[in-house]
Amino acid sequence: MFHPVSAFIGLRYLKGRSGDKFSRFVSYMSTAGISIGVLSLVTVLSVMNGFEGQLKDKILGVLPQAVVSQGDDRTPFESTPPAFLQKIPHVQDISPIVRSEAIIQSPSKLSAGLMVGIEPREDDPIAQRMMMGSMSGLQAGSYHVFLGHSLARTLNVNMGDKVRLMVTNASQFTPLGRIPSQRNFTVSGIFNTGSDVDSMLMVTNIEDAGRLLRYSSDTISGWRLFFNDPFVVADLSQKVKSDNILPKDWNWSDWRDQRGELFQAVRMEKNMMGLMLGLIIAVAAFNIISALIMVVMEKQSEVAILKTQGMTNHQILAIFMVQGASSGVIGAIVGGVLGTLLASNLNNVMDALGLSLFSAGTELPVVISPLQIMVVILLAIGLSLLATLFPSYRAASVKPAEALRYE
Repeated sequence: MFHPVSAFIGLRYLKGRSGDKFSRFVSYMSTAGISIGVLSLVTVLSVMNGFEGQLKDKILGVLPQAVVSQGDDRTPFESTPPAFLQKIPHVQDISPIVRSEAIIQSPSKLSAGLMVGIEPREDDPIAQRMMMGSMSGLQAGSYHVFLGHSLARTLNVNMGDKVRLMVTNASQFTPLGRIPSQRNFTVSGIFNTGSDVDSMLMVTNIEDAGRLLRYSSDTISGWRLFFNDPFVVADLSQKVKSDNILPKDWNWSDWRDQRGELFQAVRMEKNMMGLMLGLIIAVAAFNIISALIMVVMEKQSEVAILKTQGMTNHQILAIFMVQGASSGVIGAIVGGVLGTLLASNLNNVMDALGLSLFSAGTELPVVISPLQIMVVILLAIGLSLLATLFPSYRAASVKPAEALRYE
């Protein structure tokens, strides 16, 4: 079988001789270090992807991902959404909404949060997260409200209990002072999203919320939009303005106003973990330098002989690049494969080791991204190639006459 001479000699050098134990040991440690670094990075990134996806599903699956409104959140209601909303890319659902910050009071406790008035539909995102009650309980004029289970526990209320909702946005001035708009509501549903949304979200019928805010019957806060990917709002917010999709008298707001800092923190944490584990890979990759330098010093006479036989500097350079990069390639591929296997079976491994980070019935969220794994492997291989340049250049610079002078 034909082998390029540089690759053939480089792979032979990789195996080494029995007398090259120390240099082989350093080379093996470099390969093992790269494998461990890539394995750790793939596993950690998969877990962080899982947490990010879980937050996206639990929080952004319920809160309005974007709201398009007129003026100070007072938008004329139409039976069908405005035509320009249909031109916005990635939109999956459009529905009217009435929203406001509100104070909620039970007989024993007081809390604050976000009140959202919606049209009750069985396909509404909140319907999939109901613990008690159903969407049919939000009938107009009934003044019923759904609470997150954390908020219900804080207020010490259950199904059928009365709570008082107060909004300062619609307060009135009276001889007794400024009095917020308020009304008693009946708890007719409790939902669970598995996030901090459960401690602040109150959902009621759109007409009842409008009356509490003293809106006229043909006024809403705006139109709520849901997308196939909530993270597209960063680009869409600029696109709808630059492409003149959004009329001048309309405003755009999205989930970043309320939850942007949380997702930025998660993304920054993922980036920092990636950086720290990437440095581990870099240290392991640059151990290749020390291993190759020792090999070059040992094989100066052999390099000189190869040059006298007609090998060029580029071929000598390629020999040692093949030898050094082979450690990086093997380590990166092995680490990537093992990291993928560990990430996909992480919860089983933790159960087998008796490590329980969460309560019974819950587990670490893991999302494996093949593209991300490929990028990690390629970067590790790239670092390994970079680490071989200096020792390989030193080998190619050997002068046969000087190397063989005392042979």
